[in-house]
Amino acid sequence: MPVDLESLSEATSGAIGALLSTTILYPLDTCKTKYQADAGVQGKPRYRNLTDVFFEAISNNQVLSLYQGLGTKNLQSFISQFVYFYGYSYFKKLYLEKSGSKSIGTKANLILAAAAGACTAIVTQPLDTASSRMQTSAFGKSKGLGQILTEGSWSDAFDGLGISLLLTSNPAIQYTVFDQLKQRLLKSDQKISEGSPPLALSAFSAFVLGAISKSIATCLTYPAIRCKVMIQAADDQSDKMVINDDNKKGRRKRSPKTISGTFYSIWRKEGLKGYFKGLDAQILKTVLSSALLLMIKEKVASFTWILILAIRRYIFLTPTRLKNV
Repeated sequence: MPVDLESLSEATSGAIGALLSTTILYPLDTCKTKYQADAGVQGKPRYRNLTDVFFEAISNNQVLSLYQGLGTKNLQSFISQFVYFYGYSYFKKLYLEKSGSKSIGTKANLILAAAAGACTAIVTQPLDTASSRMQTSAFGKSKGLGQILTEGSWSDAFDGLGISLLLTSNPAIQYTVFDQLKQRLLKSDQKISEGSPPLALSAFSAFVLGAISKSIATCLTYPAIRCKVMIQAADDQSDKMVINDDNKKGRRKRSPKTISGTFYSIWRKEGLKGYFKGLDAQILKTVLSSALLLMIKEKVASFTWILILAIRRYIFLTPTRLKNV
């Protein structure tokens, strides 16, 4: 099957945007994740607000630990956004070809975005789980990617896959809202000819639309987002030593966490408001991240398109030139 160049361009520019936005906002992401994972002890939370996490890192001289897991997060973000944008763009193009429609309705857009999100979640879940455990580990005590992936069973690497599949509705809502707003904004523009780069929003417009679309998606899906973080969070007891029946020391096994069990635990310890703990931090981080991602993606899309066309031309013309030599 031939590679769809437009989908490849979308995927590449989206992955570049994800890589840059993740790196810029990573300390905020670490603080947010640790704050969300805080279930407290006997009803008393460890962190009262987002800034408590930041000041803890400063007081312990562990500011650089705010970047623990950055490499894994960048790898996960790059792969996930590449897979997502390629699948999303490809599914949309395939839908238009098969249906004969000139545009995609909201319902179809949601389904296509959710399908692309499901593919992404399955491919990148081990990296997503490892990244969350690195971020929620004690400052300065994060394990490496290889150690996290190999210390438990294969199923442990896919902790939270069920909730991740449920959360495919988040990017589905986000990018559907973004695409619908983008189409309306560019509605008055002339149609582009075949082979020319796709229309792009201005940096400011992309930032604003990205912020609006992500805010809507985050508010609608936040209880599931916090549940996922708590499922994937590092077990505070995992590094303690226990005595087994043979009087030999061994590591405490990570207790399995289920979606229903985690939801019930939040309700029992924190009540209804617990499902929305950290919502402000989530919106701040994800809105900035998504707005930056989409802004960068829109600005590099044209360059990526030209680069891909140049590479294709070089690949196809090279054999011809060699024959003429």
